[in-house]
Amino acid sequence: MGNRGDETYDVVGVGFGPSNLSLAIALREHRSRANGEELKAVFHERQPSFGWHRNMLLPSTTMQVSFLKDLATFRNPTSVFSFVSFLHASGRLAQFVNNQDFFPSREEFHQYLEWAAAGVGDVVRYGSEVVSLREEPEDRTGPVEHLLLDVRDALGQVRQVRTRNVVISTGLVPHMPSGVEPDERVWHSSEFLARYRRMDPARLRSVAVVGAGQSAAEITRFLHDELPHAKVYAIIPSYGYSIADDTPFANQVFDPAAVDDYYFSTDQARDSFWRYHQNTNYSVVDDDVIRGLYRRFYDDRLRAADRLSFVNLTRVSGVKREGNETRVALHSQLGSHPSELAVDFLVCATGYDGMEPTGLLGELDRHCLRDDFGRYRMERDYRITTTPEVRCGIYLQGGTEHTHGLTSSLLSNIAVRSGEIAESILLGRPVGAS
Repeated sequence: MGNRGDETYDVVGVGFGPSNLSLAIALREHRSRANGEELKAVFHERQPSFGWHRNMLLPSTTMQVSFLKDLATFRNPTSVFSFVSFLHASGRLAQFVNNQDFFPSREEFHQYLEWAAAGVGDVVRYGSEVVSLREEPEDRTGPVEHLLLDVRDALGQVRQVRTRNVVISTGLVPHMPSGVEPDERVWHSSEFLARYRRMDPARLRSVAVVGAGQSAAEITRFLHDELPHAKVYAIIPSYGYSIADDTPFANQVFDPAAVDDYYFSTDQARDSFWRYHQNTNYSVVDDDVIRGLYRRFYDDRLRAADRLSFVNLTRVSGVKREGNETRVALHSQLGSHPSELAVDFLVCATGYDGMEPTGLLGELDRHCLRDDFGRYRMERDYRITTTPEVRCGIYLQGGTEHTHGLTSSLLSNIAVRSGEIAESILLGRPVGAS
């Protein structure tokens, strides 16, 4: 297959977004209990450099979580990798405080993430993709103590890496509407800015955005402001945007303690979590963004401009190309006849599917236990529950909403979650075990 190094790692991270970046920091700050040395760790990231939602770094967009919910503070308030430490290092701490705002711009938070990633850059291998995991051949008749990872570099060469634990954090998968395929004029929001910058704004006359969440609303606002000569259609499956509940009691669902409440609760209680609190994060929009869009909508009509149109209770049922035109087929839930929009491009801000590591695990998946719905059974410390012969750890950062609740793939609990995984690896036992 490829060259295999002699070195054995204590942990290998697959992917290096914010979650595994936070884990790298936690591992650096948690010294081994046995000899005071750091665990031997490496992280493989297929991107050539660190980047997190670069294509949604739109002007005037802010984070939806407090700056205190950074990579480290909730786990270690004295961490040198905190957002406050970043501000101090950047010479902007006083100015940030003068803003009197808990929510930094998305651009500044991305700068913070890049700064933190540079601080642990010695354990990251960019342009390096883990393509498969498997048990060692000699382990197939006994306990599985180590895993082998096939890692492909930027030149396409594959080598093998040996580890005692693996933490998979490959991120969410962009979701497109049923029957819609992406092309040079049909984009998912995850590639928005890169695609938009290739266009000639002066030639754009009609654009459309489909979706009812924060990204859809932000892109609609951006296009309305950037293209004063163009018609902007916002295609929304609901009657209008729904407001995100960020009130104090509702926000408790993102507290670290809520993970235990969810994990150790009944199926009925878990269902209640989702029914009552999904409006804190899913298909909802911040109040100021909603009001700003409606003000634009109203001002357009005041000036008889009619540039911003909200096509509500409507879904996209298909897309076809005719020359330079993209024709979007619409299905109204009001029972109206199907209709079409002719636009220069369509942006699908239609969310993401959960991380699914089955393909990466390959034959190793046979050792991973599942629940009655076919989902991975998970330990409290984010390890996949495996058959007894597997003694190495397979951890997930993401894809655990069914066991750990709403924060499984969000920034809100990132520092504590990574700390728990680091602690589990260090101690070789689940969180809370005696």
